[in-house]
Amino acid sequence: MNYIGSKHSIVDFLEESIIDFIDDDAKVFCDIFAGTGVVGKRFKSLGYDIIANDNQYYSFVINKNILENNTFPMFSKLRLRGIDVFNYLNQLKNYKGFIYNNYTLEGTKKGLYSRCYFTEENAIKIDSMRNQIEKWYKKELIEKNEYYYLVSCLLESADKVANTASVYEAFLKKIKKSAQRVIEIKPLDLINNKIKSKVYIEDANELVKCIKGDILYLDPPYNTRKYSSNYHILETIAYGDCPIIKGKTGVRTDQISSDYNRKNKVKNALDDLLKNASFKYIFLSYNDEGIMSLDEIEEIMKKYGIYKRYEKNHKRYKANKNREITKKTTIEYLHALKKNEEDIWKKVIIH
Repeated sequence: MNYIGSKHSIVDFLEESIIDFIDDDAKVFCDIFAGTGVVGKRFKSLGYDIIANDNQYYSFVINKNILENNTFPMFSKLRLRGIDVFNYLNQLKNYKGFIYNNYTLEGTKKGLYSRCYFTEENAIKIDSMRNQIEKWYKKELIEKNEYYYLVSCLLESADKVANTASVYEAFLKKIKKSAQRVIEIKPLDLINNKIKSKVYIEDANELVKCIKGDILYLDPPYNTRKYSSNYHILETIAYGDCPIIKGKTGVRTDQISSDYNRKNKVKNALDDLLKNASFKYIFLSYNDEGIMSLDEIEEIMKKYGIYKRYEKNHKRYKANKNREITKKTTIEYLHALKKNEEDIWKKVIIH
């Protein structure tokens, strides 16, 4: 999935740096701003007990699937009815729902704003599949883990045919080639590390007060752009709801704000999180375009223990591949902290 801030291209660097800094006895890894779960998935594959969290529901669904599911769902109740799940879903095209009515040219032609996020055919199929998955779940024909698996598969498939420059704050005026393809929902691969992971949908600064472990990985927003507006349609597909939307791009009005998006609040937010973290090792991913400076981050982290910084120069994320950008690369910093023993609070773990 195309995702701003995704660590897919630098996950090897993150793994190598983290392993270099920690002792061999670390077992519990927490990704508390999980996004699409790239880092949590990597450390799951390494055999760690994973705790993950994000305050966006689409992220919660994705991580529930890739982290809590260890094996491919059986869909036993549907199979007993003779239903081949993915073939059945891919043949559906009978429901014009919220996505069609609000995010296609045909669906919005009589409205105040004309939108072109999906072709009419793909929007109908997305609505039909999402509606069917919800029906199966409400009729108890699929288990909760199977539900998250199917919604996660649909999110991945829908993103591949979205008529956007990777984010959903805007759509393209003409249907691009990849968006013209007919959507096909496909099974996603899973990793079985034989350990039961746990995924939350909470405010990170509140959740950290209630959990503990060995490694805490932080990948908060770097700038003032909100993920809730960048990926609002994925949020709506994940929920399967009919939210109040506004403006030319049809963003949800229930957007989530974060102190990590605010220059006047981000330092206090980071300090508060570090202070309350019951983890021996804490790592913060942050690039050279962030609203906190290197010196500010170092000053905050050094308050709580031994500090070290790793860095990697890599290709800059470009949402619109046709747009020229002046800066071709960016520097990803991984700030590492080994927390003072007296600052590691002892609490009852809830995960």
